[in-house]
Amino acid sequence: MIKVSVIGAGTMGSGIAQIAATKGHEVCLYDSFNESLENSKNKLNKILNRLVEKERINNETKEQIISRIKFSNNLEDIQKSSLVIEAIIEDLSIKQKLFQEIESIVDKNCIIATNTSSLSIASIAGACEKADRVIGIHFFNPAPLMPLVEIIPSVQTSEETNKKTKELIDSWDKVTVIVKDTPGFIVNRVARPFYGEALRIYEEGIADFATIDWAMKDIGGFRMGPFELMDYIGNDINYTVTETVFTAFYYDPRYKPSFTQKRMKEAGYLGRKTGIGFYDYSLELPEPIKNYELGEKILFRIVSMLINEAADAVFLNIATKKDIDLAMTNGVNYPKGLLAWADEIGINKILSELEDLYTKYGEDRYRPSPMLKIMVKENKKFF
Repeated sequence: MIKVSVIGAGTMGSGIAQIAATKGHEVCLYDSFNESLENSKNKLNKILNRLVEKERINNETKEQIISRIKFSNNLEDIQKSSLVIEAIIEDLSIKQKLFQEIESIVDKNCIIATNTSSLSIASIAGACEKADRVIGIHFFNPAPLMPLVEIIPSVQTSEETNKKTKELIDSWDKVTVIVKDTPGFIVNRVARPFYGEALRIYEEGIADFATIDWAMKDIGGFRMGPFELMDYIGNDINYTVTETVFTAFYYDPRYKPSFTQKRMKEAGYLGRKTGIGFYDYSLELPEPIKNYELGEKILFRIVSMLINEAADAVFLNIATKKDIDLAMTNGVNYPKGLLAWADEIGINKILSELEDLYTKYGEDRYRPSPMLKIMVKENKKFF
């Protein structure tokens, strides 16, 4: 088994280290803070103990997994790694400096990967002398449980690096998708309307938080409603991702952040972690207005916007149709792949909804993807 090193002992880095060790690899988990390493070790023990209690693994397996991980505050310990995965703060200059340090320690055949969810892989690779071995490997939280991994080759990444990376992550029993190095990759880009359009519907006074959540869950089959999910993720994190995608796409109105969520962030109403967000968790949660006609309209508007994003990702060759649907069902647990859902509803109906919204509001936010227009004109389906 090859040696895998993980840089950053936070939640994501610890989760990635757990996966690699479970799959039999020698693992070095590095962090410059001893406290982070100690926390990671304690949490890993708790997680593995729970797995033993649930009879998912036995005590012997647990001890083997722990024994494979070296918790280190010495970066030199990543020597002889075949893969290094960075999972630190989302700061480009810090990542670039770290990648230069990593490159000075590992050998020329070592793949160096970033778990970034928002930064350009090309920019990170640009700091390296051997940029062809740099790639994005984006896990979803919690990494051991979430099946999806987005693999993002940059313009510098070699075919060999891409192939080896996919083969290795596939061997970890993950659902891998290959995605172009563009802002938000697949999931964080395509999912923006789930939050943004729900916020817009609320801002227009069409429905309250509870009713919109009810429509998306009970009628649409989503596991969580958009406001429930934003509170779960944290309004600070969710807003920042939207703002990052909006800025990265040269302020395209489709990704425009919401003042409603901005004010929540500014007030410190971050969601479950602060006890209050769109909902006050110290009180009984409000009851939705269970008006099915209204609920259907809410669902159709949000799903149409999501499908428009997925279709545009196809149009711009961000990923294959199959990978886009795999990403949304495995990365954010959507009830159906968006492109398959479009076929089921009727692409002409989706296009008509978007054109009606575009006419009503006159905003570029609602412009239909050329892909939908082409599909309708040629009377085609996605699958």
